Amino acid sequence: MSGILKLVPADVRRWVNTTKWSIEGLITAWKEEKSLRQWIIVNAISWVAIVLVGFSSGEAGLLVALGVLVVIVELLNSAVETCVDYVSTDHHPLAKKAKDIASAAVFVSALLWGGVWVLLLAA
Repeated sequence: MSGILKLVPADVRRWVNTTKWSIEGLITAWKEEKSLRQWIIVNAISWVAIVLVGFSSGEAGLLVALGVLVVIVELLNSAVETCVDYVSTDHHPLAKKAKDIASAAVFVSALLWGGVWVLLLAA
């Protein structure tokens, strides 16, 4: 079986656990992160608009992927904020810097998504 992935029980257990923990993370983020819920709602609205505008499958795929990218970056932003708050809830310039930079990543990904929307609508 050279070249073929050999599944052993430990690998299967690891995949099951990783999937379980990822789903737990999504549920926790959904419950506790208002920004994540807002971005998911914006994505849903975007998907309806994609259908109504009648974009090609390639254009639709790009817009869906960029919208999901914003959600992914928001999840990472929430993780950074949680880690910073775990270390200390005191106000510190480095804590602010970490949170602001993570937030900026969400902002830049959202600008990219919006910019592509504008370009495709103008084409």
